[in-house]
Amino acid sequence: MSYQLNDKLSALVPYQPISGDYKIRLDANESYLNFADGFAGRFASVVANLDFNRYPDPYAGKLCKTFADRYSLNADFITASNGSDEMIGVIIASFLKKGETMLTLTPDFSMYTFYAEMYECKVNSLDKGESLEINPETVLKALRDTGARLLIFSNPCNPTSLGLAREDVLKIVQGTDALVVIDEAYMDFWDQSILDVACDYDNVIVLKTCSKAVGAAAIRLGFAIANQALTNAMRAAKSPYNVSALTQAVGEVILSERNLLQRCVKEILNSKNDLQASLQTLAEEKSDITKVFESCTNFIFVKLANAKTVYEALLSKSIAVRHMGDYLRITAGSEDENKELLKELRQILQ
Repeated sequence: MSYQLNDKLSALVPYQPISGDYKIRLDANESYLNFADGFAGRFASVVANLDFNRYPDPYAGKLCKTFADRYSLNADFITASNGSDEMIGVIIASFLKKGETMLTLTPDFSMYTFYAEMYECKVNSLDKGESLEINPETVLKALRDTGARLLIFSNPCNPTSLGLAREDVLKIVQGTDALVVIDEAYMDFWDQSILDVACDYDNVIVLKTCSKAVGAAAIRLGFAIANQALTNAMRAAKSPYNVSALTQAVGEVILSERNLLQRCVKEILNSKNDLQASLQTLAEEKSDITKVFESCTNFIFVKLANAKTVYEALLSKSIAVRHMGDYLRITAGSEDENKELLKELRQILQ
């Protein structure tokens, strides 16, 4: 008699990012700026001095201190993780019991629901509606109606590129006794973070990543910021050596370059603003584009009459963007990449 997968695994589909060799990659919201050349010497130095025969620091103390210094935080309230994805999984698995309810907002980052279903939690999704905006009162009502013990959402939002103002985020936090997890993966591109007050609340965890503005997607590094009780719980629930010594060492080098990172964010935002303006101009000329959303991230969310057709046409030109139903999510690239994208769109669109 052969082994049979259980129900939750048998229907599971692996995460499927775009694969293939494309000359322009604007599909994953990565930074188009590569630190490898400028940091090569320092990377080589820290790697050469690692004790490869020893386990890494289980709490990534030096790394958390470097991160804390960058954001003017207390390192005691920071937990490092193998990308923010790992911490999403840890939080959902640990702070919810089997059968308890998690509230998400739709559309949002798909992995929130994935982890909840894997850990056999109930998921209620609150649809944002045609505007794709978040109404705090509606969210609080949904929390009361569903009895959700955890709310998680990205701010600014992936994929919509829209943000919820700081005062509205805090209105939600203060209006519920549920745990509120705010994924600020893209907040370095905006100015409405609640990071500075996260530890003042007993029901808030803020997530940060080094995969976007920091431009270090390759090393898989994220952080969770919360008060002491929540931090202790996350440190107890995570794997003992979850962040490799290589990632810790390289992460310290990159995060210590505060001025460089600020310049990189400014350059990326300039690219995004130029791309947004060009897409809005294109929308006035091409009826296929029905809306270009006002972005506060490093990517643009565009609604089209024929999104899939445009997506496939761009792929045929070796340009990868993200297709999401009636929308395309387009990461801001270099000046040359943006120009090539716009040139091809002008030919493809009606």
